Amino acid sequence: MENGSSIAGDSELQQAVRQWLQFDKNPKTVSMVQDLVKKGAVEALKKCFSSRMEFGTAGLRAAMGPGTCCMNDLTIIQTTQGFCSYLEDSFDNIKERGVVIGYDARAHPPSGGGSKRFASLAAAVFISRGVPVHLFSDITPTPFVPFTVSQLGLCAGIMVTASHNPKQDNGYKVYWENGAQIVSPHDKGIAKAIEENLEPWPKSWSTEEALKSPLLKDPYQDIHTQYFKAIQKHCHHRDINKSSEVKIVHTSVHGVGHTFVQSAFQAFDLHPPYAVEEQKDPDPEFPTVKYPNPEEGEGVLTLSFALADREGAAFVLANDPDADRLAIAEKQESGKWRVFTGNELGALLGWWMFRCWKEQNSDAAAEVKNLYMLASTVSSKILRAIALKEGFHFEETLTGFKWMGNRARDLLDQGKTVVFAFEEAIGYMCSPSVLDKDGVSAAAIAGEMISYLATKSSSLSQQVTNIYEEYGYHISKNSYFICHDQDVIRSLFERLRTHSGQKDSYPTECGRFAISAVRDLTTGYDSNQPSNKAVLPTSRSSQMITFSFANGGVATMRTSGTEPKIKYYTELCAAPGNSDVTHLKKELDELVDAIVENFFEPEKNKLQPKPE
Repeated sequence: MENGSSIAGDSELQQAVRQWLQFDKNPKTVSMVQDLVKKGAVEALKKCFSSRMEFGTAGLRAAMGPGTCCMNDLTIIQTTQGFCSYLEDSFDNIKERGVVIGYDARAHPPSGGGSKRFASLAAAVFISRGVPVHLFSDITPTPFVPFTVSQLGLCAGIMVTASHNPKQDNGYKVYWENGAQIVSPHDKGIAKAIEENLEPWPKSWSTEEALKSPLLKDPYQDIHTQYFKAIQKHCHHRDINKSSEVKIVHTSVHGVGHTFVQSAFQAFDLHPPYAVEEQKDPDPEFPTVKYPNPEEGEGVLTLSFALADREGAAFVLANDPDADRLAIAEKQESGKWRVFTGNELGALLGWWMFRCWKEQNSDAAAEVKNLYMLASTVSSKILRAIALKEGFHFEETLTGFKWMGNRARDLLDQGKTVVFAFEEAIGYMCSPSVLDKDGVSAAAIAGEMISYLATKSSSLSQQVTNIYEEYGYHISKNSYFICHDQDVIRSLFERLRTHSGQKDSYPTECGRFAISAVRDLTTGYDSNQPSNKAVLPTSRSSQMITFSFANGGVATMRTSGTEPKIKYYTELCAAPGNSDVTHLKKELDELVDAIVENFFEPEKNKLQPKPE
């Protein structure tokens, strides 16, 4: 190794770098590492090699660049070898069934990495083992991968995407044979198999050979046709759609969504939405936005609002870059735009999906007992309120669509009907043909709902109010603090667990608000259960505590799996008939202030507030 003396004092680092240079065949990442070694840039090398990206249930997500900490050609090969080897152990018939691989438009020229490149390397690994690969020939939305797994009966699916993360990131998301994202213990099994298969197999780098292999198929056309056929099951008002005068603007925020949402509108006979010209084509630089995340609201939607104002459109639909999420905004009579929260959209789409289901089923009263809706535990409880009144089932799962997708699969296998699932992070599953969030089908279904409401001279804002008037107001307020120090995060949560000095002694009040119950899904404690044991699965690797308050408030504090954030989710649920919204909002604001002051202690813990 050239000039190894500068890192000579660190034998672990030396070994990691030596192994890397032995295995890596990408000239860009090789020379990046060699330059750092020459310069004796120990700190920079440690950043690249201090650990290996952790393979979790969400797969991988990290910056693109050299080293074991980053997404690059070699770590993609190593990850795929581990995944392939784990699948060979799990399925006798993997060589008959095969896998699907999709990718978004992300790219990182300095390291030569990018989603399409990573997808073809993953394909080469599987093909070198005789496993058939359905590799999309072009970019696709994330939901197309789980859809393909289910449609073609494959063993697994891989989507190369970092969704709405900053431009330098990429990710590797994995689906199991049931069409849902993997859950434990698969993540541990795959992680172990990756460690056992670090040296590239003889043909893992041979992408050109793999792309000519008879084992490689391109599912693009067939899946495109089948997907838009499948979502038409959820189109119930074709005549209204055809004649609707409603104008809608759509942005794909430099991601993959544009052509797919245009096709979805076409499948529903809706007039094509106006596309935001500056953002409609995929661009890995995301030049017009600071963060390509429509959850961040207005900043991402500025160009959409301008186009809507020019065209006289009152609605904006926005997908995140891999088109699995959907944000919606509506112009108010005042001329201001209202960006709906994920919880409000969950209420609207849940109401709409149930209404359409009821219209389609002549014997709805008898069949409603077989009907299910799901939401994650940090999402609004509005579906629970609708379910109670209408007679269907509502179930809560842990945070993340992997849990809802797997639970939906179980219910479908038992002959139940799953009409809708959502999470407050603008993720919606409106069709059981995709067991994950899907911003493409949700966009078309929202387009039809908007057109239907227009025929009743109603708007989304009015309909949200109608839902709350009928089923009870559910007012929520979610935000986060940024914290890069794991020790601070740990002690913040531990302080809540040992409030009066011993284990499981949680606070009984927060400021003037009395606490009626506590559920801690890190330790498995739940004061509402007879044995104090939580029913939902628990995980030591992430922090999550939920407090229920005597005034009907619920607050969850949790760490993020993909970002340095401590998030909080609060909601005040009022009984139907209690419609003093100003009072409810004031009560929730005061509750949030008390939680921030007493439980987060931002000054003491040096937490950065969410940037405005």
